[in-house]
Amino acid sequence: MKLDGFGLFVDDMPTMVRFYRDVLGFEIAEDENAVNVYLIKNGTLFMLYERKNFEKMTSRKYEYIKGFNGHFEIALYVDTFEEVDLEYAKAVEKGARSILEPTTEPWGQRTCYIADPEGNLIEIGSFNRPFDSKADFNGVQ
Repeated sequence: MKLDGFGLFVDDMPTMVRFYRDVLGFEIAEDENAVNVYLIKNGTLFMLYERKNFEKMTSRKYEYIKGFNGHFEIALYVDTFEEVDLEYAKAVEKGARSILEPTTEPWGQRTCYIADPEGNLIEIGSFNRPFDSKADFNGVQ
C-alpha cells in the first residue's frame, strides 16, 4: 500500500477552505460550499470532508472527543479493486475495527474504512489503476 493523502473532517467548510487556500497556499479547485474539497500542496493530497456527509455515507454517528484524535483520516492507496478487498480483510483479521466494508462508489473509487485501536479512521481505496498523483489529483477524478 502507498500513502494516498490526509483528510480532515470539518463542520464549517467555507472557513476551512479559505484558511487552507488563503493562509497556507493550498491549491483548491472546488468552491467554498463544496461537500468534499481536494487540496494539493507540493504534490501531496489533503482533503476536507464535511463531517455530516461522512456520517450519512457510513450510516453512523461519530463522537469526536476534544483532546483525543478523532479529527482526521489516513488514506492508503492500492492499485486494484481486488487489493482494496484483500487489504481490508487482512486489516480486520489483524484487529482493525470495520467502519465501512469495501464499496464501489459512484465516482469510480472502490473504498473501505477501518479504525485503529484509538479510533483514528483509515481509508483503503483504489481507482483500479496504479497510483499517479498527477493524473489522479490534478482535477481529474
